[in-house]
Amino acid sequence: MDPRIVDRLRCPVCGEPLAQATDLSTLRCPRRHSFDIARQGYVNLLTGRTPHVGDTAEMVVARAEFQAAGHYDLISTALASAATEAVTRLDTTGGFGAYPLVVDAGAGTGRYLGAVLAALPEAVGLALDVSKPALRRAARAHPRAGAALADTWQRLPLADASTAVLLNVFAPRNGPEFHRVLDPAGSLLVVTPDTDHLTELVGALDLLRVDPDKADRVTGSLGGHFTPVSSTVHRAELALTRSEVATLVGMGPSAWHTEPGALTARLAALPEPVRVTVAVRVDAYRPR
Repeated sequence: MDPRIVDRLRCPVCGEPLAQATDLSTLRCPRRHSFDIARQGYVNLLTGRTPHVGDTAEMVVARAEFQAAGHYDLISTALASAATEAVTRLDTTGGFGAYPLVVDAGAGTGRYLGAVLAALPEAVGLALDVSKPALRRAARAHPRAGAALADTWQRLPLADASTAVLLNVFAPRNGPEFHRVLDPAGSLLVVTPDTDHLTELVGALDLLRVDPDKADRVTGSLGGHFTPVSSTVHRAELALTRSEVATLVGMGPSAWHTEPGALTARLAALPEPVRVTVAVRVDAYRPR
């Protein structure tokens, strides 16, 4: 793992700094707590049992396939632009040197983190997720990216004020911990579905609906720790095959609630190409 990333990590047991062992197989702290680095490249920083299993291998494959086709590139583009603006404002002459750290909390495959790092040649990145299948891909998302198995509902394995930009894309939000690890001049970039996201599929395939009050709830959950800076909505219309629609359903939360037989029957009734609206909100916040 890139030593510039390890420099920002902290032991999830005692909070002490971590260092990579000479055989490169573990990270260890001065109190001899040790954490294995998997052969796929991510480090396991979980402590104890977690009730969250994260995305399954099948969901991760579906997400990687759908993203690779470019269908969600508008999200990558929006985040890269917002992160570049955020880092341009950031004074990086403080305790962590001149290389900003971008953290993706709930990173999934790491595609969005990779896009942001491609736009920020001086930055390094860390993907955090509770799903091992996701982290196997996230660890390879970019040459300057690392990956760690971590429960983002718990204390994050990062030093205080260590992060320049924190990404949160369709993932849970831990406001107090996001605030702790962000540089006081850093930025939190949150991506959530807008009310008409995938609207054509919701009724046709009996998918989960977007809460119309979601934007207000997200801002409310972060309000004690963050100040809203900007909010933009990005939309695109996709023309998908039925197979691509099945992949889209299989990669998201509806995958947990959809009966395969019923989904197949409903998909067969859709005319091709299937017109689908992608609508996402990108909200930028600063720590209070």
